[in-house]
Amino acid sequence: MRPNAIAGAAGTVVASALVAGFLAAPTASAAEYVPGGAAEAKGVKIAAERAAKTGVKWQDCPADWGLEKPIECGWVTVPVDYAKPNGKTIKIAVDRAKSTGTAAERQGSLVYNPGGPGGSGLRFPKRITTKSPLWAKTAKAYDFVGFDPRGVGHSAPISCVDPQEFVKAPKADPVPGSEADKLAQRKLAKAYADGCAERSGWILPYLTTPNTARDIDVIRAALGDKKLNYLGVSYGTYIGAVYGTLFPTHVRRLIVDSVVNPAQDNIWYQANLEQDVAFEGRFKDWESWVAKYDSVFHIGDTRDKVQREWEKLRAAAKKQPIGGVVGPAELINFFQSAAYYDSSWVPVADTWKKYRAGDTKALVEAAGPNLADRAGNIASENSNAVYTAVECADAKWPTSWKKWDRDNTRIHQKAPFMTWSNAWMNLPCATWKAPQSTPLEVTTHKGLPATMIVQSTRDAATPYQGAVELHKRFRGSQLITEKDAGSHGVTGLKNPCINDRVDAYLLTGKVDGKDVTCAPHATPEPPKATAAK
Repeated sequence: MRPNAIAGAAGTVVASALVAGFLAAPTASAAEYVPGGAAEAKGVKIAAERAAKTGVKWQDCPADWGLEKPIECGWVTVPVDYAKPNGKTIKIAVDRAKSTGTAAERQGSLVYNPGGPGGSGLRFPKRITTKSPLWAKTAKAYDFVGFDPRGVGHSAPISCVDPQEFVKAPKADPVPGSEADKLAQRKLAKAYADGCAERSGWILPYLTTPNTARDIDVIRAALGDKKLNYLGVSYGTYIGAVYGTLFPTHVRRLIVDSVVNPAQDNIWYQANLEQDVAFEGRFKDWESWVAKYDSVFHIGDTRDKVQREWEKLRAAAKKQPIGGVVGPAELINFFQSAAYYDSSWVPVADTWKKYRAGDTKALVEAAGPNLADRAGNIASENSNAVYTAVECADAKWPTSWKKWDRDNTRIHQKAPFMTWSNAWMNLPCATWKAPQSTPLEVTTHKGLPATMIVQSTRDAATPYQGAVELHKRFRGSQLITEKDAGSHGVTGLKNPCINDRVDAYLLTGKVDGKDVTCAPHATPEPPKATAAK
């Protein structure tokens, strides 16, 4: 799911940024596109053989990519449509930092995807160049390889609306107060779907998770690796699950961290409803933590008091947007990061504290748009476009507004924090003009080695049941559970119980003979904190 930038999966709640539409019946062009067919299997084999011969021409990265030496960049050519390997192609941007060990220690490349859909993995090699202590052992054995998935960043990027319009604020309050509010959001959603078709329709049918998995197999071949070593986080876990299903004999090491439930009936409509409930729970965890440190933040010394202050802040921003640009939609987008990552707990609470003390600027800078950052706005709009395109293409979505209205009204009653924001963000899929697929049946096939599944029990973006479901489907996998924790993305946090097992698996292939439950990583503490009694 999309990290807060997804993804997510419903990741970043920029639902309010959707622009315009009535729900209508799907167009005749929305035919079924079936992934995993024989033609695609043949096509990916052809593309991989070509890539193996060509390799990657590594060179210094373009100056505006923000990737300094010794990171190197290059391109891998893939078909737009794997059923037509000799047809139109696109180039996938890849980068790497070479392993730090000896030639004898090197075990190949470790390919990474951070999630989304719509996330770029190009910063992953920085874990070597910045000498991240958590990855020092792994860095001796592997080149760290990142890539922009198809449609993202430098890999045939797509767009659905003008980026400067996309980031303008304040957006309408996501929580509807009337049928007229709902109708307005439906118009915005349809207009957004129409914009995707107009701007990027040529590639929309092919922006699917199975095609990204196929791209990874071509990248593997271009890197010269006979088998893939892969780390996927959030939505990257679904890519990994699909890759392991399509290419079981091509897998060497496979780690999935913070897992999307891969069940066919969960992709993607149901996944977002379940995500709403999980975000509510994790937001409450954060509110309890804020209350614990009331001596620092002075917001409320119980969770209920903090919640009431949140509701007051939201109501005030609805009545009069803060700084003219931060309304309820922008507040949800900013505060949601605290429900995603423990690392955001202190910064979000501290920004709120400053606002309550009269510092409006801090909140406006944190939650408002930056119209001057054109490159950042282009990246933000592109990320949202890919998120929408992939989720809409991967599965058939309900087209009945009555179903959307009924389901989200019901969920909102118990999970009001972000239910409607998430609904509006995904609603373009109800009037999507491009073909929609039947999700791949994720399962173990002969030849898939033991995989490692890592998950925290209170993850909001990818609820814990997703890890349990994939564990059932991938026989021989190991599930490592971080109990009573909820930060999204576990392998990047300091927790020796997890870190040591990840190292052992990547370096030796070793997994424990049974599943493991780890104590949580350290909970954040604000500077000079004194917990409220």
